Amino acid sequence: MTRTDPLDVPRPHAQLHFGVFFQGVNHWTVWSAPDSGSQIDPASFRKVAQTAERGLFDAFFLGEGLRLREVDGRIHDLDVAGRPDALTQLSALAAVTRRIGLVSTSNSTFNEPADLARRLSGLDLLSEGRAGWNVVTTDNAWTGANFRRGGYLDHADRYRRAEEFLTVARALWDGWEDGATADSAGARHWSVPGALHRVRHRGPQFDVDLAPTLPRSAQGHPVIFQAGDSGEGRDFAARNADVIFSAHGNDFDDALAFAEDIRTRLRAVGRPDDDLRILPGTEIIIGATEEEAQEKKRWIRFQQVTPATALGIAGLLWGIDLSDRDADGPLPEEDPVVAENDGSFGARRIADPRTVVAEWRAKAETHGWSLRETVIALGPQRGHVGTPSGLADKFAHFVRHGAVDGFNVTPFLVPDGLDDIVDLLVPELQERGIYRTEYTGTTLRENLGLRGPLTHRTARDRRQAG
Repeated sequence: MTRTDPLDVPRPHAQLHFGVFFQGVNHWTVWSAPDSGSQIDPASFRKVAQTAERGLFDAFFLGEGLRLREVDGRIHDLDVAGRPDALTQLSALAAVTRRIGLVSTSNSTFNEPADLARRLSGLDLLSEGRAGWNVVTTDNAWTGANFRRGGYLDHADRYRRAEEFLTVARALWDGWEDGATADSAGARHWSVPGALHRVRHRGPQFDVDLAPTLPRSAQGHPVIFQAGDSGEGRDFAARNADVIFSAHGNDFDDALAFAEDIRTRLRAVGRPDDDLRILPGTEIIIGATEEEAQEKKRWIRFQQVTPATALGIAGLLWGIDLSDRDADGPLPEEDPVVAENDGSFGARRIADPRTVVAEWRAKAETHGWSLRETVIALGPQRGHVGTPSGLADKFAHFVRHGAVDGFNVTPFLVPDGLDDIVDLLVPELQERGIYRTEYTGTTLRENLGLRGPLTHRTARDRRQAG
């Protein structure tokens, strides 16, 4: 890809944003490499967050894991597994960072709004306006069995609950007006009379009646992230989110189509189409030359997809236990068993396993691939591979044409997996003028270039949106 005239693009002044996704549970983090560190030592979290901040990243992003992954009732022990409570971990990181945002993935299905809103407010105040909340709605009974309700909510019900959850949380965050506390020791009252408001909410999901206990932070509300990709998830994001963490960041045309779909949905609900940042998850592999980068990618893929992991992934597709097969041999001869996927192994549901298996067999026969090579080649594809210069040109094309606003980077190595990006790629991005040379604000909302919280919009904001 060649460099593009910066004035001959739809968004010539667009800036790229980076977040880092410390996943915890996954098989994409290479835990068996000699230079891989602990996945749960606080020092690993601290090193990743501080490296990201050195690279002027917008956010440090933590996933949520309410239960270890299992297969047929047995703990799946092939992946890394270590997800501390996000708000606890991020509160510790607030003390050793100064500018990077701290984003907690927290579930609206298995929490209560008064409690979670208060804890998010606490992080937002502790970090001086750097908190974010990735609103997720777990859908499987496998996770729900941990909670007293058990079971799970249907897909549409999860989003109805999430929407009401967020409505209550925002009301609580707005319960204290700006400047609600006395501004001098000589004031007659500790709080400004009439500036603290009781929240009364009675709805299908929640019945809340309380006075919030904490004031607003410097950014008003925590920044709202959303990661669902269904139609309901996209609509929810258009109505509520500040940032979308999408899966549409590998292919330019796919990323642009997703971004245009989101902008259409934003306009439909009366929001400006630049009111939300789109940060797809991605992996970035860097080499001094294209050949070196591709060779590095091959090594990483074979570390990520071990023989046992390949058999586990294929077993989910076939719907049968393949753990006694040879991953370096041919694909199983059996037809797949179509069964309800309960979310074991954290897997996505496969809509049509027979069609997928037929495609895998045809490709494997054409290329002479083993089962493991087929899983690597045709399993979920992710990331960008290249030289720092080539990747910077590629990302400039993505951001200046409106396909993305940035990327949420998943390092394949912890805790040093961001070093190449910060030391080699960031300077190339800065040279092209698509990446900041210093933080632009003190809060996460300011650094992402976001407007104020949705409940703080003025009539003029709404007229401009229309």
